[in-house]
Amino acid sequence: MTLALEDIIVASPDEGVVVDPMAWFAAPGPFELEVGCGKGGFLLSRAMANPDIRMLGIEWANKFYQFAADRMARRGITNVRLMRTDAKPFVMRHLPAECVSVLHLYHPDPWPKKRHHKRRLVQADFVEAAIRAMVCGGHWLVQSDHAEYFEQIAGLLSARRDLEAVAWEQSDGSPADDWKGTNYEIKYAREGRAIHRCAFRKR
Repeated sequence: MTLALEDIIVASPDEGVVVDPMAWFAAPGPFELEVGCGKGGFLLSRAMANPDIRMLGIEWANKFYQFAADRMARRGITNVRLMRTDAKPFVMRHLPAECVSVLHLYHPDPWPKKRHHKRRLVQADFVEAAIRAMVCGGHWLVQSDHAEYFEQIAGLLSARRDLEAVAWEQSDGSPADDWKGTNYEIKYAREGRAIHRCAFRKR
């Protein structure tokens, strides 16, 4: 079954609007968010393996966003929606409290130059907003090839008393055993780069 792009794409909300994620789907279910979904490889794999969950992929790069949306439409994936928006204000201003069961953050832009670190997504204010949006018992999974940025993220999450570290393999939402990896993960593994992972659960 092929879907129309309009069935997959949801518009970025206007200022002051708090979204209702379940309004995007025909039936309710656990809601997961992938920030920076790229071409949608993980979204597709996760959604196909778990038809009972509902997923939103956020991507700012228009080329990747369009590719991912077309990919979902051609495969008839009804439990995924795509949105082109800036993830930070979306999470901070537009998500309702306690709606996200799993937050997926894989290979966020590290902005490696020190003068650009302020552009990094994961700062204390984003962490605060993301935890507010997570359900009690919800999971936050992080993966990165950039050791310094990963340590910063892990440090921010570890410092939160409302989060506890859990084993990646035991966390809700971790990729299936047959998952070959994100585009970045595959590319960097071929280059011999180390891949860093951590998972946290909201207390």
